[in-house]
Amino acid sequence: MIRALFPATFDPIHNGHIDIALRASKLFDEVVISVYEMPQKSILFPTETRVELVEKAFAHEKKIKVTTYAGLTVDYCREIGAQVIVRGLRVFSDFEYEFRMALANRQLAPDLETVSLITSKEHSFLSSTTVREVASLNGDVSTMVPDFVKQALADRFKEIRKNGEPDYVATPLRD
Repeated sequence: MIRALFPATFDPIHNGHIDIALRASKLFDEVVISVYEMPQKSILFPTETRVELVEKAFAHEKKIKVTTYAGLTVDYCREIGAQVIVRGLRVFSDFEYEFRMALANRQLAPDLETVSLITSKEHSFLSSTTVREVASLNGDVSTMVPDFVKQALADRFKEIRKNGEPDYVATPLRD
């Protein structure tokens, strides 16, 4: 059995993530989508919410399992017995970042492979940062995320405004 890990912060999960995961599930026996708990960037949703949204996105997919992790991705791969790390590539700038990350992971764990799937053209502009920024400005994200994520975004930004929290600032890191 070949188990693949698809790690990310999923803040929030969007249609590009969903597309990559579904395509990976056709290539591997099991895909573990793991929500990273300790990102080095500002996040909009707590880990529990991010996990709930990812689980909802894949509720009917038997080959996809959702977990969380912290620490090195390669260590988590060993912990769960994953042989492959799945990543998505959108634009040329993603390639350089993912290439460096794959080389570092290969140095740390030579037995793990990294498989990068090229995004579908309709998702090439899409990132969680874009989704968060559009939603924070009351823009329409209905073509970017499932309806339940759109609602979660609306609720979260309503809560931020109600509580007088500082305006949300999108973090310009790759996600």
